[in-house]
Amino acid sequence: MEFSKEDVPPMGAKQLTDMAARNAKAKDKPYKLAAGAGLYPHVMPNGARYWRMKYRWDGKEKLLAIGVYPEVSLKEAGEARDEARAKLRAGRDPSEHKQLSRLTSKLSVDTRFQAIAMEWLESRGDLAQSTREKAAWMLETYAFPWLGKRQINEIGTAEVLAVLRRLEAQEKIESTQRLRQICGQVFRYAVATGRLDRDPTSALRGALKTAKNRHYASITDPAKVGELMRAIDGYTGQLVTQCALRFAPLVFTRPGELRKAEWEEFDLAAKQWNIPGAKMKMGVAHVVPLSKQAVAVL
Repeated sequence: MEFSKEDVPPMGAKQLTDMAARNAKAKDKPYKLAAGAGLYPHVMPNGARYWRMKYRWDGKEKLLAIGVYPEVSLKEAGEARDEARAKLRAGRDPSEHKQLSRLTSKLSVDTRFQAIAMEWLESRGDLAQSTREKAAWMLETYAFPWLGKRQINEIGTAEVLAVLRRLEAQEKIESTQRLRQICGQVFRYAVATGRLDRDPTSALRGALKTAKNRHYASITDPAKVGELMRAIDGYTGQLVTQCALRFAPLVFTRPGELRKAEWEEFDLAAKQWNIPGAKMKMGVAHVVPLSKQAVAVL
């Protein structure tokens, strides 16, 4: 823990009073009014006054946001500063402690598997909507009827295995593996948020059947590719289907991305197809360059 020279006012310096904080006038640029031991109100050009505490942690200068004056009084800001300094003396970063407190305050007090699973889904803003919906459906269909009301710290490996065996018995091997992955992510989320000691699915490796790789038909002979392209060119079905068949080999996107394409995603002048992240499997926006042949199809 370190304090800078500005943390402690010089001998004889006037201490900030509540009246001085209240009467602080706005200026063209933000400025500080020292309140002692690193605390100060940051007076903004619009007149707003934000309590800040400056301190050093691990050799770096940091700021702790305490609140807005007058909602947080000088006395309350001073008490918050003293608490932060106590944390520093104990070897804890007050900013990180504040972030952790903010996170834990949002955590559900309900520690049943279903509550934590839904909380985990809410936290996964990086997932595509379709992926989130599929995960929710699998949990609601195959896991919640047996695990949903159970306290998450009371669920053992054998209990999870019994749930997965029910799905495996239906020869839904890939779905069984997917459900194991989803449940594992829920348990690991509970571990990360301090409500569980270990992930019970970690001991399931090798306990379930694995899906056999299926090799789908593919064309590797250039002459055969030519036959396919000529067959597509000679297709006489619906216009939309004709265009989709001709467009697909020019862009190499997934069928779903092509089927759900909207006109607003295309910039024909720039010869680009801008697929928004919400439609992509990984949730990241994707730009597809368009050849003159692709533009012609559109």
